[in-house]
Order: sequence, then structure tokens, then C-alpha cells
Amino acid sequence: MRSWPSPFIPDVPGRGPAVRVHDTGRGEVVTLNPGPVAGLYVCGITPYDATHLGHAATYVTFDVLGRALRDAGHEVRYVQNVTDVDDPLLARAVRDGVDWVHLADRETALFREDMTALGVIAPDHYLGVTESIDLIVADVEALLANGMAYAVAAPDASDPAGADVYLDISQRPGFGDLSGLTRAQMLTVFAERGGDPEREGKRDPLDPLLWRAERADEPSWGSASLGAGRPGWHIECTALAVRYLGMPFTVQGGGSDLIFPHHEMSAVQGCALTGTRPFAEVFVHQAMVAFEGEKMSKSKGNLVLVSTLRAAGVDPMAIRLALLARHYRTEWEWTHADLHRAQQRLAGWRTALSGNGGPSAQGVLAGIREHVADDLDTPGALAVVDAWASRALEHGGSDLGAPGLVARAIDRILGIRV
Repeated sequence: MRSWPSPFIPDVPGRGPAVRVHDTGRGEVVTLNPGPVAGLYVCGITPYDATHLGHAATYVTFDVLGRALRDAGHEVRYVQNVTDVDDPLLARAVRDGVDWVHLADRETALFREDMTALGVIAPDHYLGVTESIDLIVADVEALLANGMAYAVAAPDASDPAGADVYLDISQRPGFGDLSGLTRAQMLTVFAERGGDPEREGKRDPLDPLLWRAERADEPSWGSASLGAGRPGWHIECTALAVRYLGMPFTVQGGGSDLIFPHHEMSAVQGCALTGTRPFAEVFVHQAMVAFEGEKMSKSKGNLVLVSTLRAAGVDPMAIRLALLARHYRTEWEWTHADLHRAQQRLAGWRTALSGNGGPSAQGVLAGIREHVADDLDTPGALAVVDAWASRALEHGGSDLGAPGLVARAIDRILGIRV
């Protein structure tokens, strides 16, 4: 699948410190030590609607993480999926009377435009489910072969002999360690987020679906061993992460609503597939963004769309600044005041950087680096730039190189083009 063009990343002197982030599983901030190459997997969109600010917050957060890792001297190998066939996408296509392939293509294209405008560095591997079927089938076959998966007859399948395939979580020690939920909580959340705990024939209500046998009026792909069907939700990310990053990779990222079941299931499947642990060294999650009193989500329809703001003439860098003004682990509610403050901040920075010289930038680069490396403290990094810009606007300065250094620093590490 075609990705989007990555922005130019300017050079700055020196190297950033080791990056520390909050690991969801351990519940504490840990130092990343990936070696020369850091593997980053961030779960992508299900393209049945446009990019809202909750999505944008997630991808901007992990873009900053990738920038901080690069600035610390690591190569970053970044993988992202597109769930371009799944129940919500198919349901939206039926509702709107459009072909599901057209809907997925249209919304994925819009997502690429939004990421380009927001200055997000593109993944090295950007892959849809529909182009990864052979890889996923091979992994499901391997799980059946090693006894970690089992088939359940599907009487309503197009083929009377069709069967759905599930992972047997009873064989997987450590299941539940990531989320820390009780079994009762898991069952509730699993049912709310695409699971099928009431499905007859499963060994455990929480067993995740790996392969869904073809049903009438649903897309499917042929498989000699599995029969016609399509992948379950979680196995796509397992297959892509294992194939393109290997285990364990450095960071599994996404929104906090993916902790359970998606990331829990993806991880346990990866461990079952490879026979090794852990799936990822660290799990990092972006907090939810609310609007009008509720979590911003497609199902609720309370969306502020990046594309709508862009169409109204809003500078994408102001959108990015508004997102960076909130710490990634803090839930918050979007208001028009957030955008107004970001626009004022961006205008102030641009004015301060346009002078013929400015106050010394001594400590500005180090301050940005230190804050971002400390669990992605982007609000603290913005405050460092604010302080320099205030001095420049109030007192000017004679350091001819200072504006250029500050501009390159905020571009390289924060992704703000001024």
C-alpha cells in the first residue's frame, strides 16, 4: 500500500538523551534501550471515516517518539497497518450504499493527506489487510499446526463445511498482564469492542478470532487449508509486527482504547506463534481526546476532523501545536480555545524567528531534548520555546544564528515547521 511523503528532517548539533516512556504493562516510566535499530509498531486506522483529532493525537505522539529516538542516534523501523476489511467498514459501506473497497480507498487517501499536512514521518512499511492475506493465512496455519489454535464449525457459513478459527488463550501464560483487567472486566470490554464471548463452540469466551469463514454477502479470500474467509481483527497486527519487526520489537503503540482486547490479543498471538516472549518490550498508549463531553469516536459521531479544519483554512502546524500542548497520557477535551491558543503560539513563534538575529539559543535545544526524552513531555518542550520567543519579541537579540537553530530544533524534534 502506498504511504505518504515524509517531511525533511533537519540536522542539529549533538545528540538527544535516551528516551523514557510510560510502559502500560509495568505501570511505570522506563528507559528505552533498543540498540542501533528501534522497532515501532503503531496500529493504523479502520478507514470508514475521516481522521479525527483523537487519531491525529495518536499519530503525532508516536511521530514525536520516533523523532526523539532518531535524535538519540537510533534508526527507526516503523510499521503501521490499515484495517481495510473489517465489520465496522463493511457496515458503514452498507449504510451508505457504497462499495466497501471504494470507501476504504477513499478514506485511506484522506488519511494520507492529513498525515502529510501534519508533518508525520511515514512508516517504512504501510500495509493493508487485503494485501497481507497470504502472510496472515500462513500464521493462522502455523498456530493450528502447533496446537495453539482450533476450529469451530460455522453452520451459517457459505460453505456448510466452513469453520472459524480461534486462538486457545488457556495455553498462553501471561494473558491479561498488559491490561490488568479482571476476567469479568475483560468479558465486558471484549463484547463491547468487537469480541464474540457468546459464540458457541469456543473453548473460552475470550478466545480471539483468527479466521472467519465466508458468510453470504461478505468479502472473502480463498485458502486451501482454512477454506474461504477473511482474517479476524487482531491477527493482522500480530502477523505484520512479527514479519516486519521481529520479536521482541521496541514499542507497540496506539490509543488507550486498544489496550484490551486488541493489544492484549495481538501480543498473546505473537507469543503463541513464535514460542517466545515478550511481543514488544514496551507498550505505550495515547489517552483519549473528548469532544462535547464524550470520547471522540466514529461510533458516537462527535468528531472534529483534521480535513475539515484544513478545508476551513486552519494551518496544520497550529493543529499539531494544539495536540502537542497536551501530554499524551492525559485525557482532555477539545475546545475551540485549544486551537485559538495554538494559532497565537504559532504566530508568536514565527514572528520571533523572523528577526535578524535573536537572544542566545543556549539551552533551548537541550531543553527541548530533555523534555521530549522525559516521557514525551511536549508541553514542557513548548514552554522552552515560548520562553525564548518571549525574550526575542521583548528584547530582540544579536545572536544571528539563534533563530535558525531554534527553528531547526522544533522542526526536527517536535515536527513544527515555521
